[in-house]
Amino acid sequence: MALLPLGTLFSAVRIPGHLVIALTGSTEASELDEFLCHALHGGPVICDPHHLRYYALVPASMPRTWSQAVDDWRSLDVDCLGHGSWLGVPRVDAVECTRARATCWSVPMGSAATLCRPLKVARLIAAGRHCMATELEE
Repeated sequence: MALLPLGTLFSAVRIPGHLVIALTGSTEASELDEFLCHALHGGPVICDPHHLRYYALVPASMPRTWSQAVDDWRSLDVDCLGHGSWLGVPRVDAVECTRARATCWSVPMGSAATLCRPLKVARLIAAGRHCMATELEE
């Protein structure tokens, strides 16, 4: 694993696992990974299995351009990490989470230039928020 500074080449949106579970109705890692791959059109996502968090890699400018949305997302434990933050990025072949790995690729990076599209990430978070609100109403 390499610890990389965020906000230059890319930033990351931290998405709590409970949000993805609310969208899928599953706790199976393979189903969550498949869902994220589909929802984010193959954009790279890192999984922290110990804290059940996902990190969608996004353009470096996202924390600045989406600041209002990020403030609204904090109540969901979503955060947009940029300048001043660091992220543990797994080896390219770490596609399966094990006890020995702190992180792994939930959706592997296709190429260095491929990132998640901010609008897709925002839609995923909005859908998760809606699912969680609906669950609370029932």
